[in-house]
Amino acid sequence: MNELLEITELTKSYDEKHVAVNNISLKLPKGKIIGLLGPNGSGKTTLIKMLNGLLVPTRGSIKINGQPVGVETKAHVAYLPDRTYLTGGQSINRILNYFSDFYEDFSREKALEMLKSLDIDPACRMRTLSKGTKEKVQLILVMSRNADLYVLDEPIAGVDPAARDYILRTIINNYNPAATILISTHLIGDIEKVLDEVIFLRNGQLILYTSVDNIREQQGKSVDAYFREVFAC
Repeated sequence: MNELLEITELTKSYDEKHVAVNNISLKLPKGKIIGLLGPNGSGKTTLIKMLNGLLVPTRGSIKINGQPVGVETKAHVAYLPDRTYLTGGQSINRILNYFSDFYEDFSREKALEMLKSLDIDPACRMRTLSKGTKEKVQLILVMSRNADLYVLDEPIAGVDPAARDYILRTIINNYNPAATILISTHLIGDIEKVLDEVIFLRNGQLILYTSVDNIREQQGKSVDAYFREVFAC
């Protein structure tokens, strides 16, 4: 079975007037890098949180490798949130110890190699690092896991172009090639070169799911240009 993620009639509503995700059905294969794209308020982060078991759907279901989202699937999903969750007083070494204890698929050796390549001292405390370096450390932690699904929420937001290039290289060079990466971003032009497929969301609804090659061949446009056309006011 090549399907990794199966979403069926998924809905998340906070009340009658606020439906964040609206009846989405979707099947994602293994071994792809997929962009989750849409304007603010389109439901991207809500969908991501449901994939990670942080929100419970109002209706519908999510299965990862045939398993409903829960304790078992969390062991196979590596999640990078859009905000840091690491305590400023902790050293990087202490965080590595925590990840080693908590995730069976975490490679401390891989994490140390990536830190060394950036001249980041594992003895440093998080509060002493710049914003861009903190982003890199957090990404290194995620990409040092041998997960089935990597879910990255705005991994290149708020960092300079050089840091964006490093982050993209880290994603490409360090993930399990049999896994799938789902990347939510507003910076489509910076990231579309690494994407295999894209998902367009608007007002919580699925607008489009297709390959990047199809957009370029059928529309004669880049993903960024086609996105701007589809979501033009």
